[in-house]
Amino acid sequence: MKVFVSFWLPEAPIAILRQKHTVVMNEEQRVLPQDELIAGLADADAMLCVGSRVDKTVLDAVGPKLKIIANWGVGYNNIDAEYAATKGIMVTNTPDVLTETTADLSWAILMAVARRVVEADKYVRAGDFVGFKPFAMLGADVWGKTIGIIGYGRIGQAVGRRAKGFGMRVLYHNRKPVADDPSGAEYTDIDSLLKESDFVSLYVPLSDETRHLIDAKRLALMKPSAFLVNISRGPVVDEQALVDALKAKTIAGAALDVFEKEPEVTKELLTMSNVVLTPHIGSGSWETRTNMAHVSVKNIIAALDGQTPPNLVNKPVGPRG
Repeated sequence: MKVFVSFWLPEAPIAILRQKHTVVMNEEQRVLPQDELIAGLADADAMLCVGSRVDKTVLDAVGPKLKIIANWGVGYNNIDAEYAATKGIMVTNTPDVLTETTADLSWAILMAVARRVVEADKYVRAGDFVGFKPFAMLGADVWGKTIGIIGYGRIGQAVGRRAKGFGMRVLYHNRKPVADDPSGAEYTDIDSLLKESDFVSLYVPLSDETRHLIDAKRLALMKPSAFLVNISRGPVVDEQALVDALKAKTIAGAALDVFEKEPEVTKELLTMSNVVLTPHIGSGSWETRTNMAHVSVKNIIAALDGQTPPNLVNKPVGPRG
């Protein structure tokens, strides 16, 4: 059977696919435009989807043999999974494998914005460091503060565990309280969390409910000394409202790994020294990105063997192909 891989991936996981199936992979490190994507899927039995948008137009155009779209990532809002289900196409993701790595990056950018690491690095490289100054580049303490986590799933809980190592009070909001949470985090509503937290960190999926979850009204609830961290999905934050809040000093700073109109970034953010920006690298370690491919491969092999893949996220209506 034919497996179409939409973006270059390391050979180790792909070699496992090659043992049983014919693999056609986009060898370039670029996201394919829609016409090339459709052409690649014309006679494919499976797709390993890396960053491609698979909407209704693509799904209506794919060949009749396509059984599974294995998304390389835990979030799958790039794929219309519900519509795929009506066509009998399975959609899978890669949970668990990227949890700890994404939590690490969250802490990296949180601490970078709090302690002005990016600013300080530029200061030294520019030759402005001419000796110790007691009150130069002062940032904000992290230890002993309050962190508010919105979205307390796997990644949110991993961030909470790390916060305890900094002696922090951990508040969280989730669809429902988490039973038996070993970190001792406190469940609360979003508005209370925003008012009380020194750091607000986001880990929610993108949906109609979460789009612009953090808007001008909610930014106004935060402390002037507080920082916002977004490593979930860009449209969860109203980016222009964030710019306005930063300009007005409603909040102290922000750290963003994702953007509302990615890869476009609101230009004003690029000029702000109290904002840390990273290019969607939450799971960006060599080990984790390779392991994500291994999980995707396992999902594809299971589906093509006639089994239910371990990470199925939709409910296909009837068989396909």
